[in-house]
Amino acid sequence: MEEMDPRLYGARWAEHYDEWHAGLMDDEGSVAKLAELADGGPLLEFGVGTGRLAVPLAEQGLEVVGVDVSEDMLAQLKRKSDKVTTIVGDMTTVRVDQQFAVAFIAFNSIFVLPTQEAQVQLFRNAAAHLRPGGRFVLETMVVSGARPGDKGTFRVARIEHDKLTIVAGMADPATQFHNGVWVIFEPDGTKFYPIQGRNVTHHEMDLMAQLAGLELEHRWADWKEGTFDGNSTMHVSVYRKP
Repeated sequence: MEEMDPRLYGARWAEHYDEWHAGLMDDEGSVAKLAELADGGPLLEFGVGTGRLAVPLAEQGLEVVGVDVSEDMLAQLKRKSDKVTTIVGDMTTVRVDQQFAVAFIAFNSIFVLPTQEAQVQLFRNAAAHLRPGGRFVLETMVVSGARPGDKGTFRVARIEHDKLTIVAGMADPATQFHNGVWVIFEPDGTKFYPIQGRNVTHHEMDLMAQLAGLELEHRWADWKEGTFDGNSTMHVSVYRKP
C-alpha cells in the first residue's frame, strides 16, 4: 500500500474534525484523568490536532505543549485558544527542551504512524521527554490485527438528506498497515477523507514500552478506570518512567 503525505490527513480533516467527532469520546473523563495524573505538572500531547483535550487542560491552568505535523489542525486549535504552546513537527522525532509530568496520545492517534519502527520511536521519544516518575498515556481501541484473507471493511456511516457517508478500509496482514477512506457524496460533488497508518495491539505496546524503559502502571477500559477484560473495546494504558 502506498503511504500518503501525513500532512494530507490534517488538510482534509481539520475543518470538520470537531463536528464529526463530537460526542464520540469521553472528553470530560479524559481531561479529568490526565489532569489527575499530571498532578499540576506540565503535559505534552503528541498528535494534538484541534486541541480537543489540550485546550480544556490548559484552561484549567495547566501548562500544555501540543505537537502535530499538520499546520491545518493547529490553526483550528489556535482559533479556540492561545493557552496551548504548539509545535509543528513529527511526533517521533520532535524535541522539546523540557521534561513533562505526562506525555499522552489519544483516540487511536498512534495508529497514524505507518510502521512498527515509527511506533517504537514514539515510545522512546515520549520517554525522553518525561521526568523521573512521569507517565506516558495512550488511548486506543482494542485491535486483534488483520488476518490472511481479510477482504477489508465497508459500511454506511451516515445517511442524511442529500448526503451519504461511507467508510472503507483494508489492512495488510504482513505489516498491519491500514489504508482507509471516508467518502461523502453530496449533490455538489464527492469528497474523500483518507486515513492511513499501522494498527498496534496493547500487547505490542507493552513491548514497545519496555524498549523505551517504561513500565506498565495501569490499563483501564476507559478514562474512569473501568476494568479491562476480554469484553473491552477500548483501553487506556499508563506507562511510568522509573
